Amino acid sequence: MTEAQQATTTVPGPVLRLREFAHSAACAASVRAAALLGLPEALGDEPASPADLAAAVGADPDATARLLRSLAVHGVFTEDADGNYAHTPESRLLREDAPHSIKYNVLWATEPWTWELLQHLDEGVRTGKAVFPSLHGGEEFFSHLHSHTPRSAEVFDKAMTQSSHLSARAIAERLDLSGAGTVADIAGGQGLVLATLLEKHAGLHGTLLDLPNVVANPDPRLAAGGAFASRTRLLPGDCLQGIPVEADVYIFKNILEWDDESTVTALRNAVAAGRPGARVIVIENLVDGSPEMKFTTAMDLLLLLNVGGKKHTRKGLAALMEKAGLRVDRISAVNSYLHMFEAVIPG
Repeated sequence: MTEAQQATTTVPGPVLRLREFAHSAACAASVRAAALLGLPEALGDEPASPADLAAAVGADPDATARLLRSLAVHGVFTEDADGNYAHTPESRLLREDAPHSIKYNVLWATEPWTWELLQHLDEGVRTGKAVFPSLHGGEEFFSHLHSHTPRSAEVFDKAMTQSSHLSARAIAERLDLSGAGTVADIAGGQGLVLATLLEKHAGLHGTLLDLPNVVANPDPRLAAGGAFASRTRLLPGDCLQGIPVEADVYIFKNILEWDDESTVTALRNAVAAGRPGARVIVIENLVDGSPEMKFTTAMDLLLLLNVGGKKHTRKGLAALMEKAGLRVDRISAVNSYLHMFEAVIPG
């Protein structure tokens, strides 16, 4: 038995795993640092030395080598026998120009507010309520975000668009819009899902409803002069205050993640706006029946801390939709982490 093997056998596996788990924040910080420094963009198709990469991004060579080493042990970049680093599928996803980039998802999950909130998780669990307002003079999370940290708000908008890139095509393929002439994308961010639906259905007209500063920067295809501008209405508003648009189909994607009362309020606003027979489509991550439970449960805890919200179970979300006055007809998987709830406003 080698010295390394002997050393390994002295530490029980559960100790190793729990210790790594406790230090996992350093891994998240490493991914964030690489994205902010631009290391994934600086590294091309050929391996490069830490010194060359450091020079390309204006960083300290030794510290850059240490950062790359910490990432490589988790499969983000790989180190060869000469000490040079090359891309892995994971590190390529941090490039902004990657086809399925999740750079802004990574940045959103590691924004300064996340570190601030996570240290108060015990408080959130004790009270079952959001911690963010108590740390910021009673101000609500998104209000504070847009008022005081516009850069973080921009990261959020881009992260939501990147998330939609991963799912918009699948949603368009699975959502039957036959017979529908109008669709309203509620709190739809920059409108990627709406644009994808308008692209697929030539006769469809759509409304994008979101906060004023969000709809002011929509998907270019929806904006004035864009390919679908003539079939698009950009409507500033807050779905918790009202949904002033009548449509054949209302879509809520990854937005009904507040407290239960707010979720029911948003859905009731759609019921009040729509005519009998109009459809309400809710698309969400679930905390049951999903292969991506590590991601979804982590998001569930962040939602508790920032807005007092939650990720739902299949049964729980269906019950809230029914409480809002909807008839849930069908629940189906969109992909490995999203489920679609199809409901109708009854007569």
